Amino acid sequence: MTQIQKCASRDAYAILSFFKESRCDDGDVIELEFLDTDIEYFGYKTFVDLAQLFIMKLLTPLKKDETTTVLRFQKLSQKSSFHNSDDASSEKYGVQSPFFAIDKTKEFSFLYHYQKSLEFVDVKSKKRVLNLGINRGDEFLVIKEMLGCNAFEAIEFVGIDYSASAIEYAKEAFGADKNVTFFCHDINKLEELNLGKFDLIISIGTLQSSNIEFNATFMSLYQNFLADGGAIVLGFPNCRWIEGEMIYGAKAPNYPFSELSLVLKDIHFCKKYLQQKKYRAVVTGKDYLFLSARKIGLSS
Repeated sequence: MTQIQKCASRDAYAILSFFKESRCDDGDVIELEFLDTDIEYFGYKTFVDLAQLFIMKLLTPLKKDETTTVLRFQKLSQKSSFHNSDDASSEKYGVQSPFFAIDKTKEFSFLYHYQKSLEFVDVKSKKRVLNLGINRGDEFLVIKEMLGCNAFEAIEFVGIDYSASAIEYAKEAFGADKNVTFFCHDINKLEELNLGKFDLIISIGTLQSSNIEFNATFMSLYQNFLADGGAIVLGFPNCRWIEGEMIYGAKAPNYPFSELSLVLKDIHFCKKYLQQKKYRAVVTGKDYLFLSARKIGLSS
């Protein structure tokens, strides 16, 4: 179903009220006609943000005439999300899962801030890098692209994930890279692998999993797997993935709206803990919040 509405010129209150009052089913499209000058006044980013607020995506705009453009907003199905999966097996994030189809590195908001975190911890100077929750290996590909093949090959990379199919995919993708090793293993039993210590530990959206005790796991990683003077990059999702769209805002249980308390609590715990260990820790990002930490005095 398509709802058509001609919007009052530059009236943000009226536009917002219209969306609040609209009753859309999954797949429905709302069309709003704007003068081109009014679109320039708001900017397209404003309308992208508006779409996300109401779990929609902005479709390709259509020109109506020389002065008017139709903006189209399509309602996304919140049922179509890996967040709602009741699959309790290790393959919840496997190659056949909705999660596996997501490529965070195609989202500039993620890619930019992840690269900045890697620069902050001086990834090029590291000798051993551990990634927990590596899945198909996208986060290693970003490093490879940043450093180039020669610098990348000088570093030992180890990726851990609980999904057997995802790990097999990653092994094939990095088959020519002899410096990259993958293990299918439970992060709660990491000591069984006898991995030694690493100059950099990365984990994005994994330590917050329901089967992991966040505080205890984080402290264990620091104490048992991080080399003296090593660095850390942690990514905390501040978004949801719905029909493959990255929708801003963490969703907490028992709230119908985005609520950040749990994310901020975990970030605060890690930041305070690392600062007590004489680390400089910064928090950056938007849709993913990155806690990047390096030992004071070791990197500029």
